[in-house]
Amino acid sequence: MMGIGYNAPQKIKLKWGKCNMLDFKKCRDENGEEFILTSIAGKLLLGIHQLNKGTAFSQEERHEFNLSGKLPARIETLEEQIKRSYRQFEAYTGDLKRNIYLNDLHDTNQVLFYKLVSQHLAEMIPYIYTPIVGTAVKEFSTEFRRPRGLYLSYLERDKMEEILDNRSNPEIDVIVVTDGEAVLGIGDQGIGAMDIPIAKLMVYTLCGGIDPNRTLPIQLDVGTNNEKLLNDPFYLGWRHERLQGKEYDDFIDSFVSAIRKRFPNVFLHWEDFGRDNARHNLERYQDKMCTFNDDMQGTGVVTLAALLAAVHAKGEQLKDQRIVVFGGGTAGTGISDQIVDALKHEGLTEAEARARFWMLDRPGLLTDDMTTLNKFQRVYARPVQEITDWRLENNNVITLADVVRNIQPTVLVGCSAVAGAFTKEIIEDMASNVERPIILALSNPTERCEATPQDIFAWTNGKAMVATGSPFNNITFNNSEIRIAQCNNAFVFPGLGLGLIATKAKRMTDETLWAACNALTEYAPIKKNPTAPLLPSLDQAREVAKFMAVAVAKQVIKEGNALIEPEGDLESHIEKMMWEPKYLKYKRK
Repeated sequence: MMGIGYNAPQKIKLKWGKCNMLDFKKCRDENGEEFILTSIAGKLLLGIHQLNKGTAFSQEERHEFNLSGKLPARIETLEEQIKRSYRQFEAYTGDLKRNIYLNDLHDTNQVLFYKLVSQHLAEMIPYIYTPIVGTAVKEFSTEFRRPRGLYLSYLERDKMEEILDNRSNPEIDVIVVTDGEAVLGIGDQGIGAMDIPIAKLMVYTLCGGIDPNRTLPIQLDVGTNNEKLLNDPFYLGWRHERLQGKEYDDFIDSFVSAIRKRFPNVFLHWEDFGRDNARHNLERYQDKMCTFNDDMQGTGVVTLAALLAAVHAKGEQLKDQRIVVFGGGTAGTGISDQIVDALKHEGLTEAEARARFWMLDRPGLLTDDMTTLNKFQRVYARPVQEITDWRLENNNVITLADVVRNIQPTVLVGCSAVAGAFTKEIIEDMASNVERPIILALSNPTERCEATPQDIFAWTNGKAMVATGSPFNNITFNNSEIRIAQCNNAFVFPGLGLGLIATKAKRMTDETLWAACNALTEYAPIKKNPTAPLLPSLDQAREVAKFMAVAVAKQVIKEGNALIEPEGDLESHIEKMMWEPKYLKYKRK
């Protein structure tokens, strides 16, 4: 437990302007009660989001820490502050304004922010995470208010260790890093992508109980190919075309080396890298440290869990499915890779598993005569001779409609960011040949979704089993209200990360992902009711994360990848690790 440091006393150093290094310490008194010991006082104390309690400072604390007169006389409880904050949140009507409000609260009072959002999780997560974070990313430079995390620019590539030493939190368990090349479905956003690691780490804490004082968001500024940003006078990043090739690889290698030197047991989470670099970076370092790519592996796990739940509800096996994946990028191939691993668990060879897939990308159906395919796409290319007898709309490209017409798929997965790609004709054609088609329209933000749930239900006469990538409101069909399952990665990475951190895992393996997937599938409502959603509600995300963390930790220990093997009950150990937003008493040094 001391090695992990969640409940152990911890000393946190902060830099504040031109002042000396400031520190505070979490301690326990003779009765085992936690308290904060610090010399920080006055306005400085109110300006540190990890420490600020605002109007909740007691009369004794106000006197002891030179806060008398700096706050209104009323002393509030955390619950009273939450009520006011919720009213303030409701007063903002625009999505971006609500995002900005919550981020400002995050930067002002950490405990209040996490307690507020945890009480309104399903309502507020879309404003701090997908899909609204996509809007915030696009407006990052014009709406910039307060820096958070670390920015590692190519221009300062020789100062990486120095920059890492400028972090606020001394002990780091998890890092989320991006280079901003492929943000959600909106592409290259350069420096603005920093909002993504910040949001991901919020979700790690909200759903997985990861201590926010032991996290670090990082933006790698390697330029951008977004002409709009390069020509924007407000753009805050490096105005240079995006690095590639050896220069890029060398920069990433320097970054990983610096991270491993400073934080040898850290969990490194890659986010929103371009499809070539995403896979390349993961494969370069996955055998050297505990690392994970959420776009590939997290998306793959949550989608596979939804698919397994759907197949179970149909009384079928995964190996009997014909799977069409529309979008052969990072997400599409990552999802397919996870499904292939699951098919191998059912006894298929890798070749037999891949034969269940038909993948489409910009050139249409991927076939083995195409010379422009990436290595990770090529393994999903169909033999060109297979399509010689197909009826095609256009001989120059094999479209999604062609594939659906000719193979009669049972599963349709969309990760193309092409709005409306699943047309009425395509869905009706699929439903005419399958009793209960499984349709997963996963692209986000919402405006990029391949088809709306309301349309899918209407076009299939309610037969479809549906999940989406973006959140949708409940729909009404045949006088019944239906909740739409969201393939939200928030069901995966918080619990996965918690289990890996609990054991200080040396590596993150395919079997670990399989354990995470099976844990999530256990929570699928459709396993108990064939008309229920494929995945649980976001309100259950923390419960799911704890259950998944135990499964992941057991697998890590089984594989011999654990640096820490907790004594006693693993579930209790993980539960004690989970950070709770609450105010502690303060004592002055």
